[in-house]
Amino acid sequence: MAKLSVVVITRNEEDTLPRCLSSVAWADEVIVVDSGSQDDTRQIAWEHGATVFEIEWSGFGAAKAYGVDKATGEWILSLDADEAVSEELAQEIQLILRGETDFHGFDMPRKTRFLGRWIKHCGWYPDRVLRLFLKSRGKFDNARVHEKVILDGRMGHLSGELLHYSYPSLEHYLDKSNRYTTLGAEEAYRKGRRTTWFDLVIRPLVSFIAHYVSRQGFRDGREGFLVSVLSSLAVLVKYAKLKDMERQRESSEGDCK
Repeated sequence: MAKLSVVVITRNEEDTLPRCLSSVAWADEVIVVDSGSQDDTRQIAWEHGATVFEIEWSGFGAAKAYGVDKATGEWILSLDADEAVSEELAQEIQLILRGETDFHGFDMPRKTRFLGRWIKHCGWYPDRVLRLFLKSRGKFDNARVHEKVILDGRMGHLSGELLHYSYPSLEHYLDKSNRYTTLGAEEAYRKGRRTTWFDLVIRPLVSFIAHYVSRQGFRDGREGFLVSVLSSLAVLVKYAKLKDMERQRESSEGDCK
């Protein structure tokens, strides 16, 4: 049977990590990469038998790549601390580990819980993500946010769900959205992207229509409406932050003259 290493990145995840690690208690190895937690995250990881590494934060891609590098298993299962493996997904993965497969990686449907409701539309489901892969054939890119696995080989598809307990409260959503929009703006700025009026006016509107109408967010009731509005707001905030970075640089250059 092939060996599986689960890799989880953390920062102040004491509320979500127990559920995550309990869902993969059957794995051969669990690697937790922690970036400066101030709560009981590392203690919880140790109690669940995980090997903990502490690093300075430099982005999601780099943190996950570090964990993969430290793993000793043939197969890697990458999880976020607010995710959990469903029983159906666990069974599918264990079948792959027991036998031979022609695939080098697998994606799976991710289902997200928002304010107490599982979101089935809005473009949030099935939200297939590549999380299971052979260490020798997959690696994370270096993106600070929205990192991806680069797979050298064939990808298969699993049907068991990865459960994403991401937004238990509106305050939690807004806090996370603030961090992600900042990272997204920084990534765009680093790549030379600059803000236009189209980004500030049209993109947010298109985002709302896409989530609520095209992707049938209205079928998720009040929560679907909120997801659609907040997603469009996140687009606006990201580009507003990018515009502010441009302003600060121009002001700094002006002061130097």
